[in-house]
Amino acid sequence: MNTDQTLSDILNRLKAGQANEDIWQEVRELLASASPQDLPHIEAQLREAGLEPQDLRHLCSAHLELFAGAVDRLRQRVPAGHMLDTLVAEHEMILGFLDELEAANRTIQSMDRFDPQRDEFDTLRHLAEHLVETEKHHQREEDVLFPEVEAHGLTGPSDVMRLEHEEMRPINRELRELADSAESIDFDWFKNRLNAMTEALVPTLREHIAKENNVLYPAALEAIDSPERWEQMRQRCDQIGYCCFTPASGRV
Repeated sequence: MNTDQTLSDILNRLKAGQANEDIWQEVRELLASASPQDLPHIEAQLREAGLEPQDLRHLCSAHLELFAGAVDRLRQRVPAGHMLDTLVAEHEMILGFLDELEAANRTIQSMDRFDPQRDEFDTLRHLAEHLVETEKHHQREEDVLFPEVEAHGLTGPSDVMRLEHEEMRPINRELRELADSAESIDFDWFKNRLNAMTEALVPTLREHIAKENNVLYPAALEAIDSPERWEQMRQRCDQIGYCCFTPASGRV
């Protein structure tokens, strides 16, 4: 496939308002054939041609597994305490929280009534607090990382990530409210809401993390090649602050 020619043809047709299933299939094939380095540039041009972030989100998810392992190579290239190293370390913690949330939800779904002696409810409150704390992680991305990569012409991935942050914020807040009120509300309703929020949040956040780790972060490291700039970005992150679960190596 001649990537440049294919992309040019797709862009011309999108700008002419010729979007249809055939062109979506061509876009999917183009994205699947792109390298992690080229993908953000392609996505940026597709956005300029009129694709919305939600369109790109679904199109790029299908080939995400092709980039698995990119985050390991990234961590080998940056020192401990680098902004990207800290973000990835926080992702590892968040993925653990999601595993625990799934396990707690499975156990709670098997219960007939609320039991204050069961550890699962304390675990749920603890996890909900930590998931709300991810807001500081997202804020460092939105206020520091995303503007920098966008200044280097990479708008597609950050637009998608912002969209997903906005989708997850209210779920995290509602989960904390639900966990705090488990003892005082109808238990069947509590279980239904907990299950719905778990099923909505867990796969979305896992995929979100995979896209950032394996596509956005490596692209950012390639685009921003000044160690001094990265140090300035880290200092701005220090001003925003870190999550209660951020590993010690990622803090000042």
